[in-house]
Amino acid sequence: MSSSTRHPDRFVDRHIGPDAHDVIKMLETLGRASLDELIDATVPASIRMRRPLELPAGRSEYGLLRELEGIAAKNQVFRSFLGMGYSDTITPPVIQRNILENPGWYTQYTPYQPEIAQGRLEALLNYQTMVIDLTGLPVANASLLDEATAAAEAMTLLHRVSAQSGASDAFFVAQDCHPQTIEVLRTRAAPLRLTVIVGDAATFDFARTRVFGALLQYPATDGAIRDPRAFIERAHAHGARVVMAADLLALTLLTPPGELGADLAVGTTQRFGVPLGYGGPHAAYFAVRNEYVRHMPGRIIGVSVDAQGKPALRMALQTREQHIRREKATSNICTAQALLAIISGMYAVYHGPRGVKAIALHVHDLTTQLARGLLKLGFELRHADYFDTLAIKVQTSQLQAFTGAAEAQRMNFRRLDANTIGISLDETTTSDEVQAILGVFASGKPQPLEQSAASALPAALLRKSEYLTHPVFNTHHSETEMLRYM
Repeated sequence: MSSSTRHPDRFVDRHIGPDAHDVIKMLETLGRASLDELIDATVPASIRMRRPLELPAGRSEYGLLRELEGIAAKNQVFRSFLGMGYSDTITPPVIQRNILENPGWYTQYTPYQPEIAQGRLEALLNYQTMVIDLTGLPVANASLLDEATAAAEAMTLLHRVSAQSGASDAFFVAQDCHPQTIEVLRTRAAPLRLTVIVGDAATFDFARTRVFGALLQYPATDGAIRDPRAFIERAHAHGARVVMAADLLALTLLTPPGELGADLAVGTTQRFGVPLGYGGPHAAYFAVRNEYVRHMPGRIIGVSVDAQGKPALRMALQTREQHIRREKATSNICTAQALLAIISGMYAVYHGPRGVKAIALHVHDLTTQLARGLLKLGFELRHADYFDTLAIKVQTSQLQAFTGAAEAQRMNFRRLDANTIGISLDETTTSDEVQAILGVFASGKPQPLEQSAASALPAALLRKSEYLTHPVFNTHHSETEMLRYM
Protein backbone atom coordinates (compact mmCIF):
# COMPACT_ATOMS: atom_id res chain seq x y z
CA MET A 1 0.00 0.00 0.00
CA SER A 2 1.46 3.37 -0.98
CA SER A 3 1.89 6.21 1.47
CA SER A 4 -0.69 8.26 -0.45
CA THR A 5 -3.21 5.42 -0.01
CA ARG A 6 -2.51 5.07 3.72
CA HIS A 7 -2.79 8.83 4.24
CA PRO A 8 -5.23 10.11 1.61
CA ASP A 9 -5.50 13.57 3.15
CA ARG A 10 -1.78 14.18 3.53
CA PHE A 11 -1.23 15.72 0.09
CA VAL A 12 -4.56 17.57 0.13
CA ASP A 13 -3.81 19.22 3.47
CA ARG A 14 -0.49 20.39 2.12
CA HIS A 15 -2.11 22.46 -0.63
CA ILE A 16 -5.58 23.36 0.68
CA GLY A 17 -5.65 25.68 3.67
CA PRO A 18 -8.28 24.48 6.20
CA ASP A 19 -7.63 21.07 7.77
CA ALA A 20 -10.25 18.91 9.53
CA HIS A 21 -9.87 20.80 12.82
CA ASP A 22 -10.31 24.16 11.07
CA VAL A 23 -13.47 22.91 9.32
CA ILE A 24 -15.02 21.84 12.65
CA LYS A 25 -14.26 25.23 14.24
CA MET A 26 -15.76 27.11 11.29
CA LEU A 27 -18.90 24.95 11.33
CA GLU A 28 -19.30 25.58 15.05
CA THR A 29 -19.06 29.31 14.47
CA LEU A 30 -21.72 29.07 11.75
CA GLY A 31 -23.95 26.86 13.88
CA ARG A 32 -23.89 23.90 11.48
CA ALA A 33 -23.22 20.26 12.30
CA SER A 34 -21.63 19.30 8.97
CA LEU A 35 -20.58 20.59 5.57
CA ASP A 36 -23.60 18.86 4.04
CA GLU A 37 -25.90 20.80 6.37
CA LEU A 38 -24.10 24.05 5.49
CA ILE A 39 -24.48 23.37 1.76
CA ASP A 40 -28.17 22.44 2.19
CA ALA A 41 -28.77 25.76 3.91
CA THR A 42 -26.75 27.78 1.40
CA VAL A 43 -27.16 26.34 -2.10
CA PRO A 44 -30.71 26.31 -3.57
CA ALA A 45 -32.00 22.81 -4.21
CA SER A 46 -32.89 23.72 -7.80
CA ILE A 47 -29.21 24.02 -8.76
CA ARG A 48 -27.79 21.25 -6.58
CA MET A 49 -26.20 18.27 -8.30
CA ARG A 50 -27.25 15.10 -6.47
CA ARG A 51 -24.80 12.66 -8.01
CA PRO A 52 -21.07 12.39 -7.22
CA LEU A 53 -18.57 14.05 -9.54
CA GLU A 54 -17.28 11.70 -12.23
CA LEU A 55 -13.58 11.99 -11.49
CA PRO A 56 -10.90 9.53 -12.62
CA ALA A 57 -8.85 7.60 -10.10
CA GLY A 58 -6.63 9.94 -8.14
CA ARG A 59 -2.86 10.11 -8.30
CA SER A 60 -0.31 10.83 -5.64
CA GLU A 61 1.63 14.07 -6.02
CA TYR A 62 4.79 12.16 -6.94
CA GLY A 63 2.94 9.91 -9.38
CA LEU A 64 1.29 12.86 -11.10
CA LEU A 65 4.62 14.66 -11.47
CA ARG A 66 6.14 11.55 -13.05
CA GLU A 67 3.25 11.35 -15.51
CA LEU A 68 3.59 15.05 -16.39
CA GLU A 69 7.34 14.62 -16.90
CA GLY A 70 6.61 11.86 -19.39
CA ILE A 71 4.23 14.11 -21.30
CA ALA A 72 6.71 17.03 -21.26
CA ALA A 73 9.47 14.73 -22.58
CA LYS A 74 7.53 14.46 -25.84
CA ASN A 75 8.19 18.15 -26.59
CA GLN A 76 10.80 18.89 -29.23
CA VAL A 77 13.00 21.83 -28.30
CA PHE A 78 13.99 23.76 -31.44
CA ARG A 79 16.30 26.76 -31.70
CA SER A 80 14.15 29.80 -32.36
CA PHE A 81 15.20 32.54 -34.78
CA LEU A 82 11.69 34.02 -35.02
CA GLY A 83 12.26 37.38 -33.33
CA MET A 84 9.10 39.53 -33.09
CA GLY A 85 10.24 40.95 -29.76
CA TYR A 86 11.24 37.64 -28.16
CA SER A 87 14.93 36.83 -27.85
CA ASP A 88 16.78 34.11 -26.02
CA THR A 89 19.04 35.52 -23.34
CA ILE A 90 21.59 34.47 -20.74
CA THR A 91 20.39 34.96 -17.17
CA PRO A 92 23.54 35.54 -15.09
CA PRO A 93 23.74 32.66 -12.56
CA VAL A 94 24.03 35.04 -9.62
CA ILE A 95 20.71 36.63 -10.65
CA GLN A 96 19.07 33.28 -11.38
CA ARG A 97 19.99 31.75 -8.03
CA ASN A 98 19.53 34.77 -5.80
CA ILE A 99 16.53 36.51 -7.39
CA LEU A 100 14.63 34.31 -9.85
CA GLU A 101 14.85 31.21 -7.62
CA ASN A 102 14.74 33.05 -4.29
CA PRO A 103 11.28 33.12 -2.61
CA GLY A 104 12.22 36.40 -0.96
CA TRP A 105 11.99 38.00 -4.41
CA TYR A 106 9.66 35.87 -6.46
CA THR A 107 6.68 35.81 -4.12
CA GLN A 108 5.97 39.47 -4.75
CA TYR A 109 3.57 40.67 -7.38
CA THR A 110 4.13 44.25 -6.33
CA PRO A 111 5.40 45.75 -3.05
CA TYR A 112 2.14 47.04 -1.55
CA GLN A 113 3.90 47.89 1.71
CA PRO A 114 6.76 50.12 0.58
CA GLU A 115 7.86 50.93 4.12
CA ILE A 116 9.05 47.31 4.53
CA ALA A 117 10.11 46.75 0.92
CA GLN A 118 12.90 49.25 0.49
CA GLY A 119 15.23 46.73 -1.17
CA ARG A 120 12.61 45.77 -3.72
CA LEU A 121 11.82 49.41 -4.40
CA GLU A 122 15.51 50.17 -4.90
CA ALA A 123 15.72 47.34 -7.44
CA LEU A 124 12.71 48.76 -9.28
CA LEU A 125 14.23 52.24 -9.14
CA ASN A 126 17.29 50.77 -10.88
CA TYR A 127 14.94 49.38 -13.53
CA GLN A 128 13.32 52.79 -14.06
CA THR A 129 16.74 54.47 -14.29
CA MET A 130 17.86 51.90 -16.88
CA VAL A 131 14.76 52.59 -19.01
CA ILE A 132 15.11 56.38 -18.70
CA ASP A 133 18.77 56.23 -19.75
CA LEU A 134 18.26 53.91 -22.71
CA THR A 135 15.11 55.59 -24.08
CA GLY A 136 16.27 59.17 -23.57
CA LEU A 137 12.95 60.11 -21.93
CA PRO A 138 12.74 61.66 -18.44
CA VAL A 139 10.17 59.42 -16.73
CA ALA A 140 9.56 55.65 -16.70
CA ASN A 141 7.18 53.52 -14.67
CA ALA A 142 7.98 50.35 -12.73
CA SER A 143 6.88 47.99 -15.59
CA LEU A 144 3.78 46.80 -17.41
CA LEU A 145 2.64 43.37 -18.61
CA ASP A 146 4.23 43.04 -22.07
CA GLU A 147 5.14 45.10 -25.13
CA ALA A 148 1.80 44.73 -26.93
CA THR A 149 -0.32 45.81 -23.96
CA ALA A 150 2.15 48.64 -23.23
CA ALA A 151 1.54 49.90 -26.78
CA ALA A 152 -2.21 49.71 -26.11
CA GLU A 153 -1.71 51.68 -22.88
CA ALA A 154 0.24 54.31 -24.85
CA MET A 155 -2.61 54.59 -27.34
CA THR A 156 -5.21 55.10 -24.61
CA LEU A 157 -2.96 57.60 -22.79
CA LEU A 158 -2.62 59.72 -25.92
CA HIS A 159 -6.35 59.53 -26.50
CA ARG A 160 -7.00 60.79 -22.96
CA VAL A 161 -4.67 63.75 -23.31
CA SER A 162 -6.00 64.67 -26.76
CA ALA A 163 -9.71 64.16 -26.09
CA GLN A 164 -10.09 67.56 -24.42
CA SER A 165 -9.04 69.32 -27.63
CA GLY A 166 -11.61 67.48 -29.73
CA ALA A 167 -8.98 65.51 -31.60
CA SER A 168 -9.70 62.61 -33.93
CA ASP A 169 -10.51 59.14 -32.60
CA ALA A 170 -8.10 57.51 -35.09
CA PHE A 171 -4.67 56.09 -34.24
CA PHE A 172 -2.03 55.29 -36.88
CA VAL A 173 0.09 52.14 -36.58
CA ALA A 174 3.03 51.46 -38.89
CA GLN A 175 2.50 48.23 -40.80
CA ASP A 176 5.96 46.98 -39.85
CA CYS A 177 5.15 46.82 -36.12
CA HIS A 178 5.13 43.38 -34.53
CA PRO A 179 1.95 41.54 -35.59
CA GLN A 180 0.87 40.72 -32.02
CA THR A 181 1.12 44.41 -31.13
CA ILE A 182 -1.15 45.38 -34.02
CA GLU A 183 -3.73 42.78 -32.99
CA VAL A 184 -3.74 43.85 -29.33
CA LEU A 185 -4.16 47.50 -30.39
CA ARG A 186 -7.16 46.56 -32.52
CA THR A 187 -8.69 44.56 -29.68
CA ARG A 188 -8.17 47.36 -27.16
CA ALA A 189 -9.48 50.01 -29.57
CA ALA A 190 -12.77 48.24 -30.32
CA PRO A 191 -14.62 48.81 -27.00
CA LEU A 192 -13.26 52.36 -26.83
CA ARG A 193 -14.59 53.03 -30.34
CA LEU A 194 -11.18 54.08 -31.59
CA THR A 195 -10.10 53.50 -35.17
CA VAL A 196 -6.75 51.82 -35.77
CA ILE A 197 -5.24 52.69 -39.16
CA VAL A 198 -2.44 50.34 -40.22
CA GLY A 199 -0.31 51.65 -43.07
CA ASP A 200 3.03 52.75 -44.46
CA ALA A 201 4.65 55.41 -42.29
CA ALA A 202 6.62 56.72 -45.26
CA THR A 203 3.50 57.64 -47.23
CA PHE A 204 0.93 58.38 -44.52
CA ASP A 205 -0.62 61.83 -45.02
CA PHE A 206 -1.52 63.54 -41.73
CA ALA A 207 -3.27 66.34 -43.63
CA ARG A 208 -5.74 63.98 -45.29
CA THR A 209 -6.31 61.63 -42.34
CA ARG A 210 -6.49 63.16 -38.87
CA VAL A 211 -5.13 61.02 -36.05
CA PHE A 212 -4.44 61.73 -32.39
CA GLY A 213 -1.32 59.56 -32.29
CA ALA A 214 0.93 57.10 -34.07
CA LEU A 215 3.07 54.06 -33.28
CA LEU A 216 6.39 53.17 -34.91
CA GLN A 217 8.56 50.06 -34.40
CA TYR A 218 12.31 50.70 -34.01
CA PRO A 219 13.86 48.57 -35.49
CA ALA A 220 10.91 47.24 -37.48
CA THR A 221 9.57 43.70 -37.12
CA ASP A 222 11.42 42.69 -40.30
CA GLY A 223 14.67 44.24 -39.05
CA ALA A 224 14.63 47.51 -40.99
CA ILE A 225 16.03 50.59 -39.24
CA ARG A 226 14.37 53.77 -40.50
CA ASP A 227 15.02 57.32 -39.39
CA PRO A 228 11.70 58.45 -37.81
CA ARG A 229 12.51 62.14 -37.42
CA ALA A 230 10.70 63.36 -40.53
CA PHE A 231 7.61 61.32 -39.63
CA ILE A 232 7.61 62.67 -36.07
CA GLU A 233 7.93 66.26 -37.32
CA ARG A 234 4.94 65.77 -39.66
CA ALA A 235 2.91 64.21 -36.85
CA HIS A 236 3.65 67.06 -34.44
CA ALA A 237 2.86 69.65 -37.10
CA HIS A 238 -0.66 68.17 -37.33
CA GLY A 239 -1.21 67.85 -33.58
CA ALA A 240 -0.50 64.13 -33.30
CA ARG A 241 1.87 62.53 -30.78
CA VAL A 242 4.21 59.63 -31.49
CA VAL A 243 4.98 56.41 -29.63
CA MET A 244 8.08 54.40 -30.49
CA ALA A 245 8.21 50.68 -29.65
CA ALA A 246 11.97 50.25 -29.38
CA ASP A 247 14.31 47.30 -28.81
CA LEU A 248 16.12 48.09 -25.57
CA LEU A 249 19.34 46.29 -26.54
CA ALA A 250 19.43 48.08 -29.90
CA LEU A 251 19.19 51.40 -28.03
CA THR A 252 22.70 50.85 -26.68
CA LEU A 253 23.85 51.46 -30.28
CA LEU A 254 21.05 53.53 -31.84
CA THR A 255 19.83 57.07 -31.12
CA PRO A 256 17.12 56.77 -28.43
CA PRO A 257 13.46 57.73 -29.01
CA GLY A 258 13.64 60.78 -26.73
CA GLU A 259 16.42 62.29 -28.85
CA LEU A 260 14.48 61.56 -32.04
CA GLY A 261 11.48 63.56 -30.86
CA ALA A 262 9.16 60.74 -29.71
CA ASP A 263 6.64 61.55 -26.99
CA LEU A 264 6.49 58.04 -25.53
CA ALA A 265 8.54 54.85 -25.77
CA VAL A 266 7.38 51.32 -25.02
CA GLY A 267 8.90 47.89 -25.41
CA THR A 268 10.05 44.77 -23.67
CA THR A 269 12.93 44.25 -21.26
CA GLN A 270 12.78 40.47 -21.80
CA ARG A 271 16.13 40.20 -23.55
CA PHE A 272 17.80 41.72 -20.48
CA GLY A 273 18.18 38.37 -18.72
CA VAL A 274 14.53 37.28 -18.51
CA PRO A 275 13.98 33.67 -19.69
CA LEU A 276 11.57 33.32 -22.60
CA GLY A 277 8.93 31.54 -20.52
CA TYR A 278 7.04 30.17 -23.55
CA GLY A 279 6.18 33.71 -24.64
CA GLY A 280 4.67 34.70 -21.31
CA PRO A 281 4.89 38.01 -19.42
CA HIS A 282 8.15 39.88 -19.68
CA ALA A 283 8.13 43.29 -17.94
CA ALA A 284 7.31 45.87 -20.56
CA TYR A 285 8.84 49.32 -20.15
CA PHE A 286 6.87 52.56 -20.50
CA ALA A 287 8.63 55.93 -20.71
CA VAL A 288 7.14 59.38 -21.33
CA ARG A 289 7.84 63.07 -21.46
CA ASN A 290 7.20 65.02 -18.24
CA GLU A 291 3.86 66.44 -19.38
CA TYR A 292 2.30 62.95 -19.48
CA VAL A 293 3.36 61.75 -16.02
CA ARG A 294 -0.08 62.19 -14.44
CA HIS A 295 -1.65 60.11 -17.19
CA MET A 296 0.74 57.16 -16.90
CA PRO A 297 -0.54 53.68 -16.04
CA GLY A 298 1.08 51.65 -13.31
CA ARG A 299 3.43 52.80 -10.59
CA ILE A 300 6.48 55.00 -10.26
CA ILE A 301 9.08 54.40 -7.59
CA GLY A 302 10.21 57.74 -6.21
CA VAL A 303 12.80 58.96 -3.73
CA SER A 304 11.45 60.84 -0.72
CA VAL A 305 12.59 61.77 2.80
CA ASP A 306 11.34 60.06 5.96
CA ALA A 307 10.48 61.62 9.32
CA GLN A 308 14.13 61.42 10.39
CA GLY A 309 15.30 63.25 7.29
CA LYS A 310 16.75 60.14 5.67
CA PRO A 311 16.19 59.12 2.03
CA ALA A 312 13.28 56.71 1.62
CA LEU A 313 11.73 55.06 -1.41
CA ARG A 314 8.02 55.04 -2.03
CA MET A 315 5.48 54.12 -4.66
CA ALA A 316 3.89 57.12 -6.35
CA LEU A 317 1.01 57.66 -8.79
CA GLN A 318 -0.51 54.24 -8.14
CA THR A 319 -3.49 55.16 -10.29
CA ARG A 320 -4.99 51.76 -10.96
CA GLU A 321 -8.24 50.00 -10.16
CA GLN A 322 -7.32 48.78 -6.66
CA HIS A 323 -6.55 52.26 -5.39
CA ILE A 324 -9.22 54.54 -6.83
CA ARG A 325 -12.58 54.32 -8.60
CA ARG A 326 -12.44 52.30 -11.79
CA GLU A 327 -13.64 55.16 -13.98
CA LYS A 328 -10.68 57.23 -12.79
CA ALA A 329 -8.02 54.56 -13.23
CA THR A 330 -5.38 54.99 -15.93
CA SER A 331 -5.38 51.24 -16.49
CA ASN A 332 -7.66 48.31 -15.78
CA ILE A 333 -5.20 45.54 -16.69
CA CYS A 334 -2.11 44.15 -15.01
CA THR A 335 0.25 47.06 -14.47
CA ALA A 336 3.32 45.38 -13.00
CA GLN A 337 5.78 42.58 -13.60
CA ALA A 338 7.89 43.36 -10.57
CA LEU A 339 10.02 40.20 -10.41
CA LEU A 340 10.87 40.29 -14.12
CA ALA A 341 11.54 44.03 -14.02
CA ILE A 342 13.93 43.47 -11.11
CA ILE A 343 15.73 40.74 -13.08
CA SER A 344 16.21 42.99 -16.12
CA GLY A 345 17.35 45.90 -13.96
CA MET A 346 19.85 43.66 -12.16
CA TYR A 347 21.05 42.41 -15.56
CA ALA A 348 22.01 46.03 -16.36
CA VAL A 349 23.63 46.38 -12.92
CA TYR A 350 25.67 43.20 -13.45
CA HIS A 351 26.85 44.00 -17.00
CA GLY A 352 27.05 47.79 -16.78
CA PRO A 353 27.13 50.11 -19.81
CA ARG A 354 30.18 48.49 -21.39
CA GLY A 355 28.81 45.01 -20.87
CA VAL A 356 25.39 45.58 -22.44
CA LYS A 357 27.00 47.42 -25.34
CA ALA A 358 29.40 44.51 -25.86
CA ILE A 359 26.43 42.12 -25.96
CA ALA A 360 24.68 44.32 -28.54
CA LEU A 361 27.83 44.47 -30.67
CA HIS A 362 28.22 40.69 -30.44
CA VAL A 363 24.66 40.17 -31.69
CA HIS A 364 25.07 42.72 -34.47
CA ASP A 365 28.45 41.35 -35.55
CA LEU A 366 27.06 37.84 -35.96
CA THR A 367 24.09 39.26 -37.88
CA THR A 368 26.38 41.09 -40.30
CA GLN A 369 28.42 37.90 -40.80
CA LEU A 370 25.21 36.04 -41.60
CA ALA A 371 24.17 38.79 -44.01
CA ARG A 372 27.49 38.69 -45.86
CA GLY A 373 27.33 34.94 -46.15
CA LEU A 374 23.82 35.12 -47.61
CA LEU A 375 24.83 37.83 -50.10
CA LYS A 376 27.78 35.70 -51.18
CA LEU A 377 25.37 32.83 -51.82
CA GLY A 378 23.40 35.11 -54.15
CA PHE A 379 20.46 35.98 -51.89
CA GLU A 380 18.99 39.46 -51.64
CA LEU A 381 18.17 41.20 -48.37
CA ARG A 382 15.11 43.40 -48.05
CA HIS A 383 17.02 46.01 -46.04
CA ALA A 384 20.64 47.17 -45.99
CA ASP A 385 20.32 48.62 -42.46
CA TYR A 386 19.57 46.26 -39.56
CA PHE A 387 20.52 45.39 -35.99
CA ASP A 388 19.79 41.71 -35.29
CA THR A 389 17.13 40.72 -37.83
CA LEU A 390 17.42 39.94 -41.55
CA ALA A 391 14.64 39.70 -44.13
CA ILE A 392 15.84 37.35 -46.88
CA LYS A 393 14.14 37.33 -50.26
CA VAL A 394 13.54 33.89 -51.80
CA GLN A 395 11.46 32.40 -54.57
CA THR A 396 8.00 31.32 -53.47
CA SER A 397 8.85 27.77 -54.50
CA GLN A 398 11.97 27.85 -52.28
CA LEU A 399 10.40 29.11 -49.07
CA GLN A 400 8.95 25.80 -47.93
CA ALA A 401 12.15 23.97 -48.82
CA PHE A 402 14.31 26.35 -46.76
CA THR A 403 12.03 26.43 -43.72
CA GLY A 404 11.62 22.65 -43.93
CA ALA A 405 15.40 22.15 -44.09
CA ALA A 406 15.77 24.41 -41.05
CA GLU A 407 13.16 22.42 -39.12
CA ALA A 408 15.00 19.22 -39.99
CA GLN A 409 17.97 20.74 -38.11
CA ARG A 410 15.70 21.80 -35.24
CA MET A 411 15.70 25.49 -36.16
CA ASN A 412 12.67 27.74 -36.59
CA PHE A 413 12.75 30.48 -39.23
CA ARG A 414 10.02 33.09 -39.61
CA ARG A 415 7.85 33.30 -42.72
CA LEU A 416 7.47 37.04 -43.24
CA ASP A 417 5.47 36.53 -46.45
CA ALA A 418 5.39 34.15 -49.42
CA ASN A 419 8.75 35.44 -50.66
CA THR A 420 10.61 36.44 -47.50
CA ILE A 421 12.20 34.58 -44.60
CA GLY A 422 13.00 36.39 -41.36
CA ILE A 423 15.90 35.42 -39.10
CA SER A 424 16.66 37.09 -35.77
CA LEU A 425 19.80 36.46 -33.73
CA ASP A 426 20.31 37.04 -30.01
CA GLU A 427 22.78 37.00 -27.12
CA THR A 428 22.96 33.20 -27.09
CA THR A 429 23.69 32.80 -30.82
CA THR A 430 27.06 31.24 -31.69
CA SER A 431 29.23 31.22 -34.80
CA ASP A 432 28.41 27.54 -35.26
CA GLU A 433 24.72 28.39 -35.41
CA VAL A 434 25.33 31.12 -37.99
CA GLN A 435 27.19 28.56 -40.11
CA ALA A 436 24.29 26.11 -39.66
CA ILE A 437 21.86 28.77 -40.90
CA LEU A 438 24.04 29.45 -43.93
CA GLY A 439 24.19 25.72 -44.55
CA VAL A 440 20.40 25.65 -44.90
CA PHE A 441 20.59 28.22 -47.70
CA ALA A 442 23.60 26.47 -49.27
CA SER A 443 21.92 23.06 -49.61
CA GLY A 444 23.90 21.71 -46.68
CA LYS A 445 27.35 22.79 -47.89
CA PRO A 446 29.61 24.20 -45.13
CA GLN A 447 30.09 27.96 -45.39
CA PRO A 448 33.01 29.92 -43.88
CA LEU A 449 32.31 33.10 -41.91
CA GLU A 450 33.91 36.45 -42.60
CA GLN A 451 35.23 37.78 -39.31
CA SER A 452 35.65 41.40 -40.44
CA ALA A 453 32.05 42.23 -41.22
CA ALA A 454 31.34 45.97 -41.20
CA SER A 455 28.49 47.50 -39.24
CA ALA A 456 25.07 47.68 -40.91
CA LEU A 457 23.74 50.35 -38.55
CA PRO A 458 22.83 53.65 -40.29
CA ALA A 459 25.47 56.29 -39.53
CA ALA A 460 22.83 58.99 -39.03
CA LEU A 461 21.26 57.01 -36.18
CA LEU A 462 24.34 55.91 -34.24
CA ARG A 463 24.02 56.69 -30.56
CA LYS A 464 26.28 59.43 -29.18
CA SER A 465 24.77 59.98 -25.72
CA GLU A 466 25.89 58.10 -22.62
CA TYR A 467 23.71 55.75 -20.57
CA LEU A 468 23.79 53.77 -17.32
CA THR A 469 26.12 56.36 -15.77
CA HIS A 470 24.83 55.98 -12.20
CA PRO A 471 27.35 54.30 -9.86
CA VAL A 472 25.02 51.32 -9.31
CA PHE A 473 25.60 50.31 -12.95
CA ASN A 474 29.36 50.75 -12.69
CA THR A 475 30.25 48.97 -9.46
CA HIS A 476 28.83 45.43 -9.15
CA HIS A 477 30.26 43.41 -12.04
CA SER A 478 31.33 40.22 -10.27
CA GLU A 479 29.29 37.57 -8.47
CA THR A 480 30.79 38.59 -5.13
CA GLU A 481 29.95 42.26 -5.67
CA MET A 482 26.41 41.38 -6.77
CA LEU A 483 25.89 39.21 -3.67
CA ARG A 484 27.03 42.06 -1.47
CA TYR A 485 24.67 44.42 -3.26
CA MET A 486 21.65 42.10 -3.16
